[in-house]
Amino acid sequence: MDRVLIANRGEIACRIIRSCRAAGYSPVAIHSDADAGALHVRLSDAARRVGPPPVAESYLDQDAVLEAARELDARFIHPGYGLLSENAGFARRVIGDGLVWVGPDPDTIAAMGDKDRARAIAAAAGVPVLGGSHRLDPSDTEAVLAAAHRVGFPLLVKATAGGGGIGMRRVDAPDDLVARAGSIAGLAGRIFGDAGIFLERLVPRARHVEVQVMGFGDGRVIHLFDRDCSVQRRYQKVIEEAPAPDLDPGIRDGLAQAACALAASQRYLGAGTVEFLVDCDTGEFHFLEMNTRLQVEHPATEMITGLDIVALQLALADGSPTPPEPDARGHAIECRIYAENPARRFLPSPGTLDSFILPPRRDGLRIETGYEKGDEVSRWYDPLIAKLVVHGDDRPAALACLAHALSEVAIEGVATNLDLLRQVVEDAEFREGPVDTAYLERAVAGLLATSRGNKRG
Repeated sequence: MDRVLIANRGEIACRIIRSCRAAGYSPVAIHSDADAGALHVRLSDAARRVGPPPVAESYLDQDAVLEAARELDARFIHPGYGLLSENAGFARRVIGDGLVWVGPDPDTIAAMGDKDRARAIAAAAGVPVLGGSHRLDPSDTEAVLAAAHRVGFPLLVKATAGGGGIGMRRVDAPDDLVARAGSIAGLAGRIFGDAGIFLERLVPRARHVEVQVMGFGDGRVIHLFDRDCSVQRRYQKVIEEAPAPDLDPGIRDGLAQAACALAASQRYLGAGTVEFLVDCDTGEFHFLEMNTRLQVEHPATEMITGLDIVALQLALADGSPTPPEPDARGHAIECRIYAENPARRFLPSPGTLDSFILPPRRDGLRIETGYEKGDEVSRWYDPLIAKLVVHGDDRPAALACLAHALSEVAIEGVATNLDLLRQVVEDAEFREGPVDTAYLERAVAGLLATSRGNKRG
């Protein structure tokens, strides 16, 4: 039985383990010292240590990960999301070592990972792109200011190597530009190893809508419909829906066509997501970025299509793809439960899960988690505890299912965002939908006024 090394941790590692077993592969894991007893390690067929708790010394240590793959006799490496999933250099090393990379071609990863370059590729493929600058040296203040005046205020300063909402800052006036550009450049240099920035026009009222694509490496691309990710905080997604609610059919078709055209232009292989901003006032849409990996919110798409995207990734990597004929049914919503304290500016809340009660599994409800009762939520890693994903015949049915599921969750030992999630699901503006990307920031103060923000979920 071929072994798949999962170069990740937490809920996504556990989720990939499940698909590996169903598809006839043996899942093996890596772990840091902090994760030696983690659920993804307990569920795998075998595991190897890759270093101490800091990610830079463990999960991001390419030498250690590749050595673990050799020791575990793995044939495939699946990177999940985050960590090394969009590291073109690592993908090249995997292939160079004679292993199978479960993901797109490294050159495609590199092209889409440079946001300035990705914008140019999208424009060449006929995909609408927001006005903005080319890559800028943050130390050249005159060039940055000149570019900003061409783009116009308000605008966004973005890291060319950014992604997942990291490395973005709104700027409303020239006086704030240089300091914020420097701040983003410093952050990008530390996190991504690349301090390049660019400027992009800000759309004041927009929805964040993305299209899930699957490419077959020969120019053939299909889409698995769209998702709305507009409920977000500081550009980090909190609630996602598939399909995007109340989206004009013409816009929906345009988004799907644009996403497929971009992926086809790269002869894309595997699962990817093309993200767009949809202007609430004009209906125009513009390319944001392409993520050359699995998305955190991919289960929402799986719920409406009945497909296993990880199994499709493995089949494509193994050279035996069977192109699906996707069909969407009903409505799905995913929400992310974090160990964080909304009442303390969403400060992470590490600790032991003294109580961890999740809803019983049933039709229309899916639970993704990397924890069980008694496990520790480590201060070293992302504080995502679990994802609840629901499906209903329509959006009202899905909302009712989600509200019920959230009411069944009980967590003690760490602070969580559960109260906030429950209130969002009952909030009139969200229920009437659709909302724009500024919704949660506008609503959060009022919602938190009645949120306990304590140690009990």
